[in-house]
Amino acid sequence: MHCICEDAVFAGFFKTHVKNLRNYLYYKFGNEEQANDVTQEAFIKLWENCKNVPFEKAKSFLYIVANNASLNYIAHQKVVLEYSKKADLNQHAFESPDYIIEEEEFRVKLHNAIENLSEAQRTAFLLNRIDGKKYTEIAEMLGISVKAVEKRISGALAALREQIDQLQGIKI
Repeated sequence: MHCICEDAVFAGFFKTHVKNLRNYLYYKFGNEEQANDVTQEAFIKLWENCKNVPFEKAKSFLYIVANNASLNYIAHQKVVLEYSKKADLNQHAFESPDYIIEEEEFRVKLHNAIENLSEAQRTAFLLNRIDGKKYTEIAEMLGISVKAVEKRISGALAALREQIDQLQGIKI
């Protein structure tokens, strides 16, 4: 049996889980810096409590600590997702100005629609659609049932469709 207090075990555990935890927190916060900070805090707390956390429970402990930190943060600040606008200017060189304007209007509308989702819906939706996580993985990460994940994603899709219904041909 592994002990999470062993340097090599902890390092391997960190390497395996840091990216997923960071992405999960990014979707909750919508802020990369905050996600990085809470990810670091969660791993520090795991290390500080390693003697009390069995290896099999380390992942759950990590997500519980991170989730509690995110709930504290959300209580003080509205979550807003910030999409980077690293569009290559050359990409638009041969596109009509009308197309570019419509594309930007759609991007803003989609951003606002995602922002208006509940935190629970947004997190489950982005974990599934952006990270490609399966419902069972999301359920494990969030400590909820697969049915609850299905309900959250279904609700998110319904809300997004409702908010951007005038745009045809969107793949969500």
